[in-house]
Amino acid sequence: MNSVLLELSLILILLLANGVFSMAEIAIVSARKARLRQLATDGDDRARLALALAESPNTFLATVQVGITLVGVLTAAFSGSSIASRLSVLLQGIPGLAPYADQIAFGVVVVVLTYFTLVIGELLPKRIGLGNPEGVASLLAGPMDKLARASAPLVFLLGRSTDALLRLFRVKPEAELKVTEEEVRLLVREGMRAGVFHPQEPAMIEGVMAFDRRPVRDLMTPRAKIIWINVNDPHEVIWHRIVVSAHTTFPVYEGKRDNVLGFVTVKAIYANLAAGVPIRVRDLTTPALIVPASLTTSALLEKFKATGRHVALVSDEFGAIVGLISLHDLMEAIVGEIPSPSDRLKPKAVRRDDGSWLVDGMLGVAEFEHAVQDFPLHPATERDYETFGGFVMKHLGHVPNEGETFSHHGYHVEIIDLDGHRVDKVLLIPHTKRTA
Repeated sequence: MNSVLLELSLILILLLANGVFSMAEIAIVSARKARLRQLATDGDDRARLALALAESPNTFLATVQVGITLVGVLTAAFSGSSIASRLSVLLQGIPGLAPYADQIAFGVVVVVLTYFTLVIGELLPKRIGLGNPEGVASLLAGPMDKLARASAPLVFLLGRSTDALLRLFRVKPEAELKVTEEEVRLLVREGMRAGVFHPQEPAMIEGVMAFDRRPVRDLMTPRAKIIWINVNDPHEVIWHRIVVSAHTTFPVYEGKRDNVLGFVTVKAIYANLAAGVPIRVRDLTTPALIVPASLTTSALLEKFKATGRHVALVSDEFGAIVGLISLHDLMEAIVGEIPSPSDRLKPKAVRRDDGSWLVDGMLGVAEFEHAVQDFPLHPATERDYETFGGFVMKHLGHVPNEGETFSHHGYHVEIIDLDGHRVDKVLLIPHTKRTA
């Protein structure tokens, strides 16, 4: 009886050893090398050994196979020569089974041993290894390294044999896998589903990945929309242009706009005004940073960092100025549009909870038609106005009074506020909501 327990104990130990090899194999293969490098850099010697094994798959896999094969041979020897023979003796005492005792015993041992080998020696340890690959790899790296050293001649022979067969079949050894952008996107989507990322972060990551590929021309303000300052203009003209534009930095030119002198900032002008110093734009102008339109946004960011500038002019291949780009534009390429204070003050049409619309009288007709699509204005050929306030005046035929109302295509229109003789705020109430 004691000998049977001893043999079963040995088989269990062998199954556990097989499980250790399987766990080490799946953990080291699945471990993230970047994480192991970080742990090794932080002084973890076990992670350093695990990284060395992961970077030498030929040696490591040969070592694991030596161990698994040895365990399999010993397990088969114990179960076949001892357990199966003892079970056969027991079966020979059962009438009707005696003629087939050896075959039945062998089959039972094979089935039972296969079951426990799969569960204890393969599935369970591999699940454990996949659950924490870096930790398990670091834990088992030491014993695996010692086994590799102990079986070095055999491992060397197996490795060389494998290499020879790979060359024979013209199979190239797999190079170290590199993370692709698509894999990063998949990981980000998985992180979104798991709640790791904020809803806006995936778009920011996408912007960062595309940052080094986007040329400056994609983000610049076109030449036609740049607010220029002529160095020879009087101070009143310059100051008016600065105030109405709401910008802080302006390109300065002399004669023609391709003859750029540099940039002037509101801060520099205001500092001179505060000090009571006469304003000479030429003296306040700093040299302009001019970049080609084909320059990538990442390269431009490096230029901004190196020069300390936040604004640059963009030129084409012929040297003509075609646009302007700022650090603000680069940031918007990553985080999305960032409305400026002037943008927040732009005329709008706001839909309220009750279905009515509060419309700024200065809202352009194109923006109004885009917002309130079931409120028709005059045909384009008959419009002699540019804002919704202009439509109200044309429809009434006079400057309205506050509180004046009229109906138009299913809407009750009420003038809420006037700014002098200008229509400032208008309320549009659908007739269905008003009668309800």
